[in-house]
Amino acid sequence: MAKRMRDDEASLIDRSQRGDVNAFNELILHYQQTTYGVVYRMIGDADIAADVTQDAFIAAFRAIQSFHGGSSFRAWLLRIASNMACDHWRRTQRHPVESLEVLTDEDEPHAASALSALVETGQEANPEAYVLSQELQELIQRGLQELPLDQRVAVVLCDIEGLSYEEISLT
Repeated sequence: MAKRMRDDEASLIDRSQRGDVNAFNELILHYQQTTYGVVYRMIGDADIAADVTQDAFIAAFRAIQSFHGGSSFRAWLLRIASNMACDHWRRTQRHPVESLEVLTDEDEPHAASALSALVETGQEANPEAYVLSQELQELIQRGLQELPLDQRVAVVLCDIEGLSYEEISLT
């Protein structure tokens, strides 16, 4: 089954390189959550991570001709996304922007998204486990934000996304 998936992916990549937008959309659907997760863990802001993820997919589509299979497509795509997240992080460090969210009630939107996440993950039967999981994720995210950017990239790609050292080095 894994071989079939690689063959399907190779076919989608080939079609994408020939300009088939629908084939690239299928690749996006397959890697969307993983890519967003990497970017979110590096940036720490859900809305900005969504924007950077979208920009990464656009950049990947524009650069799809340069993908020659020296690494996995996943590693290539995650490198583009992590580079874009690094670029965004560097820009914000040079020109910090204060969020307007501090002027609004932050509890209400987060409560709604937490509730929808609870229902989507099927954790409604065990809210305690869900809360503990959320707390752990917040601790991990805070810890990641404390790391220097280059170390954060390495931890996210290797330890969280499971890329091998070889895949990371080839990208």
